[in-house]
Amino acid sequence: MLWSAVQKFGNMGISFITNIVLARMLTPDDFGCIGMLAIFITVSNTFVDGGFGSALIQKKEPTQKDYSTIFWWNIFISSLLYGVLYLSAPTIAEFYHIPLLSSVLRVQGVILIINSLNIIQTNQLRKQLRFKRLANVTVIAHTIAALAAIILAWRGWGVWALVAQQIIGSSVISLILWYINKWMPDFCFSKESFKQLFGFGSFILCSNLINTFCNNVQGLLIGRFFTPAIMGYYTQAHKLESLASHTFTTIIEQVSYPVLSQFQSDNNALKNVLCKLTSILVYISFPLMLILILLAEPLILFIYGEKWMTSIPYFQILCVAGMSATFHGVHYYAVASKGKSRDLFIGTIVKRILALIVLVLGMYFWQLEGLIWGFSVGAWIIAMVNAWLVAKHIKYSMWQQFKDLSSIILLSLITFLLVYSIANTIVCNIYLKGIIALIIYIVVYLGLSLLFKIKVYSFVKETLLSYRRK
Repeated sequence: MLWSAVQKFGNMGISFITNIVLARMLTPDDFGCIGMLAIFITVSNTFVDGGFGSALIQKKEPTQKDYSTIFWWNIFISSLLYGVLYLSAPTIAEFYHIPLLSSVLRVQGVILIINSLNIIQTNQLRKQLRFKRLANVTVIAHTIAALAAIILAWRGWGVWALVAQQIIGSSVISLILWYINKWMPDFCFSKESFKQLFGFGSFILCSNLINTFCNNVQGLLIGRFFTPAIMGYYTQAHKLESLASHTFTTIIEQVSYPVLSQFQSDNNALKNVLCKLTSILVYISFPLMLILILLAEPLILFIYGEKWMTSIPYFQILCVAGMSATFHGVHYYAVASKGKSRDLFIGTIVKRILALIVLVLGMYFWQLEGLIWGFSVGAWIIAMVNAWLVAKHIKYSMWQQFKDLSSIILLSLITFLLVYSIANTIVCNIYLKGIIALIIYIVVYLGLSLLFKIKVYSFVKETLLSYRRK
């Protein structure tokens, strides 16, 4: 988990700094163009993995034949999908009424093939829990890509600087992974291996495709019915919120799946591990999202500048959705570790249909802010369905899940209301006011944790002290 944290915080820091620089060099329209195409790239990337990465991790002892089969499949499907995107690019550009998108998509789509080259390498390192190597690789690659993007933006490349950043980052990751992992595929394709892995992976694939599409559908709607600039404002708000909400969740999720898979036959062990993981996530994520809601205005002004002020309300609403991310990945992987991919697929259909209905209704009645609120409400619907699946397959009831987390949730809300009341009475510079609110929030939150003997506070403290002694 430590090296997973190094990877995530390293990438987060690089992305954060790069975004600050690029936001001042590029326009909302530039970011909007990339945001409009995100759904096509992310869905295609999900299709390339095909759920086989999860299947290889879930399988206790995958063979060389298994790895080779999936490697060649990834190459084939990524090339096929790139061809589809290349031919569809003019139609997609016409859909958005922006001719430039055709050329952008045709170049950007190359990352599908590049990413397919490192899927096996990445999953082998994850399965072996070699997160130190993954951390080093991704941090180096993102640093090189960020520097390239800044230089190109400075030289006036506009949206192409963002395209180059993605392609260079993926290329460097692939090159380094092939150098350090020392794995080579055999020239074979086993129908037996494919069928066996597809039995589990197909449901994961369908679930991931639905999840990926629905996670990006708001961008598709904003890009179609609003201006590229509005799409740019939303993209930056969503990027900043995701940076905060998914940082800690991704760290634990990366480690949780291979670890939970080791306890797949013991519900009590799974329940105990899941309780600890979600408690840590809620203890960190809930106050983080709430303090970001309070500090949204000075934060956006400081990071992006005045031309991005329109992003502030979008960012605050998205932070409400960000709190639900705590219950998405870990709960999902807990059920996946039991091999219940079919139920995950059915659950995904149900929760995504409900979330999509809320999203469309929000846009229909309240335009853009209604759409974003609909996305946030839908995120909580997804969290509840995931909690229900955990209750069904791990025998960890929804009431017990809530009870185990109730003290942390209550503590976060009390601290938020207290700091909000104090902040409204302070009259000073907006940045100074934000710093004061942040300090008060941290002091009050940690103080109340100690006063009321919050279990997860003691657990995290003892774990850090133990690690330091070692």
